Amino acid sequence: MQGQWASFGIGFVTGLRSMTACAALTWAASQEKTQLRWLPSGPVSRGLAATAALGEMAGDKMPFAPDRRIVPSVAARLAIGAVGGAALVGRNASPLTGPLLGMAGAVAGTLLGRTLRGGTTRSGSDWTRALTEDAVAAGLAATLVYYAEPRGRASRQLAASPARRGPNQDVAIADRHDADELLTALPKHRAGR
Repeated sequence: MQGQWASFGIGFVTGLRSMTACAALTWAASQEKTQLRWLPSGPVSRGLAATAALGEMAGDKMPFAPDRRIVPSVAARLAIGAVGGAALVGRNASPLTGPLLGMAGAVAGTLLGRTLRGGTTRSGSDWTRALTEDAVAAGLAATLVYYAEPRGRASRQLAASPARRGPNQDVAIADRHDADELLTALPKHRAGR
């Protein structure tokens, strides 16, 4: 269930601030907390995504900023939401669950964000709502990355050479899925000693 909320949540962030979701996904990928191994995760990717997120937050407050409900914007938010949902969904979810929840979150974030904020940033209260939306998007994104489910921790620990591990060092088991990975990899690991 945690992965399903994460999928919907990253979609919701996408609806509020699409580049903030992209930045969150690159950070999650750098910590091996995504189910998609092909997401960019290097320092340059993280830096570019964070810069794009800050640029979007600044540009969103300009009077010429396009409405988030125009077709190209909605299509991009749906695509990013689908990828984000697939990336953060739990390991036992069906292949379509993550993308569908991510897209549903993107629609909800797009419509709710626009409704609560209004269409302009011409007065002080408009700016307050816009900055609140930025804070909600960034805070939710950071929370989702922090609590994202790591992928295959036990298999990575078993892959470490015995020389790097102490002779009596136990391998931590995060959950029953890692335990299953551990049980299937353990005979291979012991045979190599």
